[in-house]
Parts: sequence; structure tokens; C-alpha cells
Amino acid sequence: SHSHRNPPRRSAETLPIDLASESLRCGRAMAVVADVAAGNLVVVLAMALLLAPLVSSNSEGDALYALRKSLSDPDDVLQSWDPTLVNPCTWFHITCNQDNRVTRVDLGNSNLSGHLVPELGRLEHLQYLELYKNNIQGTIPSEFGNLKSLISLDLYNNNISGVIPPTLGKLKSLVFLRLNDNRLTGQIPRELVKISSLKVVDISYNDLCGTIPTTGPFEHIPLNK
Repeated sequence: SHSHRNPPRRSAETLPIDLASESLRCGRAMAVVADVAAGNLVVVLAMALLLAPLVSSNSEGDALYALRKSLSDPDDVLQSWDPTLVNPCTWFHITCNQDNRVTRVDLGNSNLSGHLVPELGRLEHLQYLELYKNNIQGTIPSEFGNLKSLISLDLYNNNISGVIPPTLGKLKSLVFLRLNDNRLTGQIPRELVKISSLKVVDISYNDLCGTIPTTGPFEHIPLNK
């Protein structure tokens, strides 16, 4: 007697779809997944497509999580900063735009201590970096000059030392620069004179030396010497 054989299962290689020419939009890829039980390759492609738009947001989350790891946080202000989430836009004290890019970090007066990290320079859409009235030590990373969208840099009332990085002169959208009440040393970088958007500069109560710029945006700005 002949035993009944199950019909051969259709393999991924015989799928009625030309993967090379298929545009593989997310909707199309997911429809293919629903119709094909054995199409593991298609499933992988679909997942890759769904994850692709999230890469930039994850990069920003990684940068912020590097900051969290460098800070002591006795009041658990950063408890919601979970690096396993798709992006940091649901974290407390973080604001994002409609494209899920970080635009604000609001951590003023949060009883934080520790150091700033160069990874923050990756936040290309960041407009407001508010870290005032903490006990942050160490130096201002030169990578902060890469924050090309920054409007407000508020690091006042901390314990920050070292020099004001000349790279801050690249921040062409900067309006508020408040670094007062720290332990900054050295001279005021002449590069800051080139920031025509600057309206408020406070560098008082530091250990700065040298002359104060009187040209460009500094001409009419009270520096609280």
C-alpha cells in the first residue's frame, strides 16, 4: 500500500516574488510575511525595514545614556532613561520634535553630580541643554561645538573647570550662553565673537583671565564682570 505523503512545502526560494526587483516598502513586505509561512528571509527583510528609521533615534538615546552613566543621581531623576527603548522621546526630562529627534534636555536643579560626556555632541537637533544648578564637575567637552541647532547652553551654578572650548564658536544659532558660577579658567575664546545670534552671555564668578571681547555680539552685552 502506498503511504500518503504530505505535499512538499513551498520553500523561500520558490516564493512568487522577485526579491531583487521588489521595492520592499514596509506595507508590501508585511503583506508578503502574512502570506508566506516559510519565508524566513522575507521576515528578516521586513524587520530590517521597520527598524531602519529608528537608527538615528537610537544613536541619540545612546548619547544620552552615556550621560546618565557618567552622573550620580541620588534622587532617581534619570530612572526612566531606559536604553532598551526604541528612542529616548518617552524619557522624563527629554523633549523631541515630530521626527523623534531630541530637542531639549531639561535637568536643571536635579541634584546631579559627575561629568559631562563628549557623546552629547551627537545631538544635532538639540536646541536647549539645561544642566544648571547641579554639582557637575570636569570640563566642557569640545564636542559641544557640534550641537549646531543649540539655542541655549545653561551650565551655570556647577563645579565645571577647564577652559571654555573655542569650538563653541561654531554654534551659529546660540542665543543664551550662561556659564557663570563655575571654576572655568583661561581666556574668553575669540571665536565666540563670531556668533551673531548671541543675546545673553554670563561668564561671571569664574577664574577667567585676559581681556573681554568688545566686538561683535559682545559689544552691547553686559558680561557681569
